[in-house]
Amino acid sequence: MLELSTLRAEAERLARQLPDLSLQAAAADLVHPGAAGRKRSGSGEQFWQYRRYSQTDAADQIDWRRSARGDEYFVRETELETARTVLFWCDPSAGFNWSSGPGLEPKADRARVLMLTLGIVLSKAGERIGVLGGHRSPSLGRAAPDRLAEDLLRPGAQELKPYRSETLSVLASDFYEPLEVWQANLSRLSRKTSKGVVLSVSDPAEHDFPFQGRTRLRRPGADKTRLFGRAETVRETYLERFEAHREALKNMAASMGWILVTHRSDTPALEAAAALQAALANLGARL
Repeated sequence: MLELSTLRAEAERLARQLPDLSLQAAAADLVHPGAAGRKRSGSGEQFWQYRRYSQTDAADQIDWRRSARGDEYFVRETELETARTVLFWCDPSAGFNWSSGPGLEPKADRARVLMLTLGIVLSKAGERIGVLGGHRSPSLGRAAPDRLAEDLLRPGAQELKPYRSETLSVLASDFYEPLEVWQANLSRLSRKTSKGVVLSVSDPAEHDFPFQGRTRLRRPGADKTRLFGRAETVRETYLERFEAHREALKNMAASMGWILVTHRSDTPALEAAAALQAALANLGARL
């Protein structure tokens, strides 16, 4: 597993290469003191602008100090402050914490880097971030990315259960469990999370099946093994099933209002970070 300092440094490097992100939160129940300004008039504590009084305004809205400077009445407007909560989940299974070679990141480590990168960008935009099923509540502000990094590296399974209020979620796994399992998980989360991003991270060996000759394959974290006398003879069948599973995962996610983002761990992380950002912005804009 990555060191905390390495995780934070790599995520910061990627975040600096991404544009700013706004989820355009507007739901009334998301408005709260101290939230991020949205550069328009609305409920909040920070001054936004003065405007001339109109007949639809109540008398107690008049700013008498500003109005005393001339012959017109002015109303003091505050800036709309809203924040969206985005929660992250990284599959804790041994199979996800695996790589096919010493020169490759484990899939889980690459997922953590990508999620923290997105968390940094979201935090700078004034959004609230945290870990789904974590031991502490989501947070916003300068300390939020540090808390997210610590929670992403915290040992132990993080439960896939709905948060107590409306959120967007980013779930990272290889999603090799049967689709029925993931459909049940997404359905359970949909009680509070109507939309989210499914980040599927895979190892290059899982795409290429480079094995030849007598090969024993073992499932990480389990006692299950399978011995092939000539592994190359099953390559074509394996690849067909692999692609069929990915396509079915994509269709299932889309049918439930989620977006699938796929990433190979031997390709540039920035590409996946940009795809994640675009997917989440798309979801936020559609709310």
